[in-house]
Amino acid sequence: MKFTYYGHSCFQIEADGKKFLFDPFISHNPLAKHIDIDRIEADYILVSHGHSDHVADLSSIAKRTGAQVIAMVETAIWIKKQGIEKVTDINFGKSTFDFGTLRTVWAVHSSSNPDESYGGNPAGFVLQLEGKSIYYAGDTALTLEMKLLADLYKLDFAILPIGGHYTMDADDALIATKYLECDKVIGVHYNAFPPISIDTTEAVKKFQRENKTLLLPDIGETIEL
Repeated sequence: MKFTYYGHSCFQIEADGKKFLFDPFISHNPLAKHIDIDRIEADYILVSHGHSDHVADLSSIAKRTGAQVIAMVETAIWIKKQGIEKVTDINFGKSTFDFGTLRTVWAVHSSSNPDESYGGNPAGFVLQLEGKSIYYAGDTALTLEMKLLADLYKLDFAILPIGGHYTMDADDALIATKYLECDKVIGVHYNAFPPISIDTTEAVKKFQRENKTLLLPDIGETIEL
């Protein structure tokens, strides 16, 4: 299973012969100017919520690749208005796709679409791919809801926001690992804007002191999970 980071909260997981792209915000991220979005392929695009820093490149990538877009009902309505035809609307709970079961889970945040229309609830996702369970929290504050996931899954990796201000910071993400009973974290949602700029070296050390792993791939870097 391969994980490629495209900056902010955008990343791709390649597993079971399929490519899953999450929250495409690349071309408007000053840290990701070297990424050519026309070279990004996707079979599925999963959208955690409608904020522009999660959907700015959705339309162009979805139309070019023909990917199936998966989003909460109210954000899916906005997506369809962008001329994207392959859209599946979901809500909290389990949904079945040809790649398996997707669980949509609670995120403590807000959501509106780029046109300021109602975006419904923000969300996170749990996917089971190649025998591994992966949790992407989306934009969220620390919440006790995460403890439920430890009852439902033995998570191999958690992809968590660490930038603070709008979401969890590294300290809260570290607490989240205890709720989730997951020791391996990939950090997202940091350094793209001044309010979420962090000391990445110190963040990694905080996890190490608790015998946990915080992975922070470079933008454009691919790692094996």
